[in-house]
Amino acid sequence: MISYKEYRVENAPCTAYYIPEFITKEEEQKVTQQVYSAPKPKWKELAHRRLQNWGGFPHPKGMVTEAIPIWLQQQMDHITDLGAFGDKIPNHVLVNEYLAGQGIMPHVDGPIFYPTITTISLGSHTLLDLYLPLQPDLESSQTHTCNTDQVQSTPLTHPEQKGQSTSCPEFGSSLLSESYVGSLLLEPRSLLILQGDLYTSYLHGIGEVKEDVVTEKIFNRRSHQLGDVLTRSTRISLTIRHVPKVFKSKLIFGKVR
Repeated sequence: MISYKEYRVENAPCTAYYIPEFITKEEEQKVTQQVYSAPKPKWKELAHRRLQNWGGFPHPKGMVTEAIPIWLQQQMDHITDLGAFGDKIPNHVLVNEYLAGQGIMPHVDGPIFYPTITTISLGSHTLLDLYLPLQPDLESSQTHTCNTDQVQSTPLTHPEQKGQSTSCPEFGSSLLSESYVGSLLLEPRSLLILQGDLYTSYLHGIGEVKEDVVTEKIFNRRSHQLGDVLTRSTRISLTIRHVPKVFKSKLIFGKVR
């Protein structure tokens, strides 16, 4: 069994692990087919992407657990076997679809989740851009804690989370440039694991571009050469996490039983 700690991205801010070809092409095809076979109501349309929520809807007061289909559970079990969550077991999956040119603004995922995030990429590469933590003077005037299923270019509150602030900072281009520390290249079939300060403090986002140029600011260039141009296509991401606070009651007709 491989140890994910062998795949640490040494020159990235602590702590990032990147495992290329974590799943096979056959697995990628099967999971992609399952994603697009999900019932239409399972999709939630956002301004810059759409997503599916599996396992329950995370909330500060606790998540009401829901069954997770076997095709996702298999990937969760694979990650559990790596020990990425320690003695915890992942219980939530966010499936995001990004079309070429779509992205997500810089954010942190917040304290609802155990401080580890694991992401499997399907279909296309992308760059995950990393930014320095917000300074106290900025934090006092802007809310910067978000769930990744809620981040848009404008503040949004889902009806399922009434009363919970989901606003994210509206970064200007100058602030983004000053805060940017580098990027992680997420290739198809890869697994990314973020832990420690890189999860809890640093912001991460995906630029809304259709092409990426390989520069020295990409921490895990691997075999790519400086100046290479990588063209994005449709990407599916499986963001697999552990929600510590859960209720084991089931949702029946919108009510907790």
